[in-house]
Amino acid sequence: MSATADHAEERTNPAARLGFEPGQVVQEIGFDDDVDHELRESIESLIGQELVDEDYDDVADVVLLWFRDEDGDLTDALVDAIGLLEDGGMIWLLTPKTGRDGYVEPSDINDAAQTAGLSQTKSISVAKEWSGTRLASPKSKR
Repeated sequence: MSATADHAEERTNPAARLGFEPGQVVQEIGFDDDVDHELRESIESLIGQELVDEDYDDVADVVLLWFRDEDGDLTDALVDAIGLLEDGGMIWLLTPKTGRDGYVEPSDINDAAQTAGLSQTKSISVAKEWSGTRLASPKSKR
């Protein structure tokens, strides 16, 4: 595939823009009726398999965490997500956009990420109703 085609796919395929790759194990947490199904389908299409759910009993390359303000303590959710990751894995924290039900303040995301020992590396619009924040896990949990 040409570099131009790669860039075109990144613009049109939300999963490619988020850096998902074929063969990755992606664990989804916080699924509810309000999630963006188009984004989920594009991730599954790109990785070549279904997302695994909260009952998955092995480590994942990426945790996809749908989180709304009323979902509880974000720091706790992030710490739990770190435990599900392969060393060097990442978390995509998906939160409702400004003005939507469940909106989470960026300062709250930053504070929770720092407390959990994560590095915030990227924030983008991932869907009509959702923003995404990429959080890098510590290189080793041992």
